[in-house]
Amino acid sequence: MITNRVLGSVLLGVNEQINCDDCVSAFGSAGSFSAGIHGRKTITPNLSLLAGIAYTQYSEGGYNVTSAPIGAFALRYDFVDWGSSRPFFDIGAILSPFEKVRYTRSYTTSLGAVSVTGETSSENYGVYGRAGWISRLSPRDEVAASVEIWQLWQRIQGYSDPTLAFNPFDASIADGTDRTNLVKVGGQWTHLFGSNVEANINGGWVQSFATHSGIVATVAGDGTIVPTMGNQGWFEYGGRLGFRISKGWVADLFLNGTAGPQPVGNTIHGGVGLRINY
Repeated sequence: MITNRVLGSVLLGVNEQINCDDCVSAFGSAGSFSAGIHGRKTITPNLSLLAGIAYTQYSEGGYNVTSAPIGAFALRYDFVDWGSSRPFFDIGAILSPFEKVRYTRSYTTSLGAVSVTGETSSENYGVYGRAGWISRLSPRDEVAASVEIWQLWQRIQGYSDPTLAFNPFDASIADGTDRTNLVKVGGQWTHLFGSNVEANINGGWVQSFATHSGIVATVAGDGTIVPTMGNQGWFEYGGRLGFRISKGWVADLFLNGTAGPQPVGNTIHGGVGLRINY
């Protein structure tokens, strides 16, 4: 759920200014493979639409998402008539249906180790609201701070262990939904160096709460097992270097990641993009 959200946040301009020109960006990233297109469109002087779509593949700690489309959209209201220092608000969603996933379960018995990989499909959804304050310190500098509230769902379709010669604790997992809520407190800074290089850094602390797993496993010899999911905190970070190669065209290098204890852990996703401002 967290990796899916981090990748989806790129589609919502997490590495870009809060207020800037209309643009469209095509990108690709590694660390987790992701490729797609995103952008923003001014609807009124105060209201903008941010949206994007991507295709991703990623894995970590026993799971492997082999195919996942991600779509994201948000509306941003920026009180531009208040002047250079003003509030802004976002509401939006990240949608990732039709995911193909593999889950690996490993355990040790007195007769040796067992590793079983099951295949199924899943869906990830998230909605959020964001309230923040933006300050245009100079024509070259924009800083912003914000608080975000997220609710995430991950629905897993039921599956069973594949047939193995040795799997004494055969498992069957029923359909179920994991849920978590997040609060993020963060900030960002965008600066123009000279006339051709722009840089953005962003980051924030994230805390999960009211986390719940709806996945139930039936294991041979052990009966029904209901897992628990604890709450935790971690740091999220990101950055971008943009090179203005000609009027309206910008080549971007970017990265995003997490830093914290497992199961979120330390991750990094980097990529390149080509952005058109119009």
